[in-house]
Amino acid sequence: MVWFGNDSILIYEKIENCIGEICKHLLPIKHEHYIGNGSAIAICTLSSIRLLTEISNDTKLMNELAIVGRLLSENKGIDELINYCVVNKQLEHLVICGRDSRGHRAGESLIALSKNGMTKEGIIINSKSPRPQLRSSYEEVEIFRNRIIIHNLIDETDLNRIRSLVEELI
Repeated sequence: MVWFGNDSILIYEKIENCIGEICKHLLPIKHEHYIGNGSAIAICTLSSIRLLTEISNDTKLMNELAIVGRLLSENKGIDELINYCVVNKQLEHLVICGRDSRGHRAGESLIALSKNGMTKEGIIINSKSPRPQLRSSYEEVEIFRNRIIIHNLIDETDLNRIRSLVEELI
């Protein structure tokens, strides 16, 4: 994507916010995340809402997790995830699983951010997403990159396989 300056970015953000509000009403998703009893492991189910529900209903697994949530966007969603990781200093592991959203490719962007970082303009380096621009500071991104170990299980939806990885991390 070619960027045409701040005016284009502001217009794009307004359109994106408007579409997001419409989607909230037309396609309501009850929960974006569930808090667990653990502190060191988080799971991101990307766009797999069914998997999010399955994990949240697994009492034993939720006792080991700090949080399980979904991630649908390569910008605002990743900013929120980074903020959670920075604030929750005991968090060490992030398991990325489930199906990545076709358009936004948030999981792919999260992996690219972890490996490559971002430019001074906030663009995730080597992301293939349509708008991989973050508002997180460079310092916050570096805290995330240095503290959090990413476990890439993108496209994995088998709860037993995810549970096995979590058990290895405990």
